[in-house]
Amino acid sequence: MAVQEARQGGGADSAGPEGAHRGGCTCGDCPHGARAGHRRAVAAFLLKRDEFAAGHGLPAAVAHSASASRQWVSEELAQSAELVAERGRAEGEAWLTRLWWRTARAVWALAVLVLLVQALTAIGAGWTNARTAGLLAALVVAGALTAASWFHRARGGALAPVIGEDNRLSTSRAVAGAWVLFVAYAVLVLAGRLAAASGHGERDALIAGLELARGAGVVTVLAVVCGIAVLVRRVVGMRVLGQRLQKVRADRPRAADLLTDDSGRGSFADLQYVVISGVALLFAAVRLARRPDQLPDLPWGLAVVVLVSAATYVAGKYAEGGRPVILSVVRSREAGDLDAPIRTGDDIEIRGAGFVPPGAQRADRLSRMVVRIGAVHVHVPLVPVTGGFSNPTDAVLTVPVPADVEPGRADVQVVTAAGVETNRYAIDVTD
Repeated sequence: MAVQEARQGGGADSAGPEGAHRGGCTCGDCPHGARAGHRRAVAAFLLKRDEFAAGHGLPAAVAHSASASRQWVSEELAQSAELVAERGRAEGEAWLTRLWWRTARAVWALAVLVLLVQALTAIGAGWTNARTAGLLAALVVAGALTAASWFHRARGGALAPVIGEDNRLSTSRAVAGAWVLFVAYAVLVLAGRLAAASGHGERDALIAGLELARGAGVVTVLAVVCGIAVLVRRVVGMRVLGQRLQKVRADRPRAADLLTDDSGRGSFADLQYVVISGVALLFAAVRLARRPDQLPDLPWGLAVVVLVSAATYVAGKYAEGGRPVILSVVRSREAGDLDAPIRTGDDIEIRGAGFVPPGAQRADRLSRMVVRIGAVHVHVPLVPVTGGFSNPTDAVLTVPVPADVEPGRADVQVVTAAGVETNRYAIDVTD
């Protein structure tokens, strides 16, 4: 459908006021806003890529030369991909600006849900001071999150603290933030009950409910998940600076970031951490509802399960990634070619691993890859096929050896889209 829109609406983008909107308006309030502009740019790029993959659209001036046509196609696709990336960034900024209102509505929807649960469970049992304290605590938390959403409305509202430096939702920060909000809510419930208590015995019991012996499990889990949120940020930052981890910035955060890696594939470490923490939070919420006179007494067995899950998550962060590496460089040979050494003008095939970082499969990121041959920087050409690209790939790159490369021994090095350099691999270039 998107490709058909690009075919039928190619001329409408430049005609009239409505065409100006369709060209990529970023106001976010009109029907043809940033999202529509991004979708149209993507549709036009996919149409152009598939046409080039089928051998159509080449000018006669370059059609006679395979290398010239490949270079021309690569440059055209790179320019179109840059337009797609620009529209994607505009859509991401507009989406973040609108997100604060959505998060505020979600927070108040949860507050209404608390009210409904309190009202339904009060049928037959009657309304108590604990229910009033729970409702007031929910209103206080909702008000605080709404104010935070307003002050951070340009960065995602209440979700701003859990958005990482790569513009993705951070699993460790999200889990820690959920535990912080729950413990704050529990303390507010106890504070509300303490304010409404009339007898000395009831007040002493509520104060005793805050003792460490009552909530040791919850306090331990809270300390561990908050420490992991700080530790993971440090680990990821140091691994990126040490070129042992490749990070590519996303256009905007998505809910799936909590369960997947940067490339969008499901991550076991993240998934189990979110699931087990969510189950433990649900159990603690039920305990708080049953015993609103003390901090939730999370059993040590369940607390240890959460700690094991957290340790697995940290180990997964240490294990992920790796520096890209060149394993071999050979002369690219087509059917019928004679065996020969590498000469200027030949194509070389660079074999290795980690050339395409997670999240860098888009054409605008692939077009930033560079191969350094001696002192000459060669941009990796984009070779389109139906549905994607055959070059570059994560394990193989094919680039030409320019005429500027001096005959003799030369080092080959790949620079990925994340800016990470591979090892040097020496080749011999002959006349």
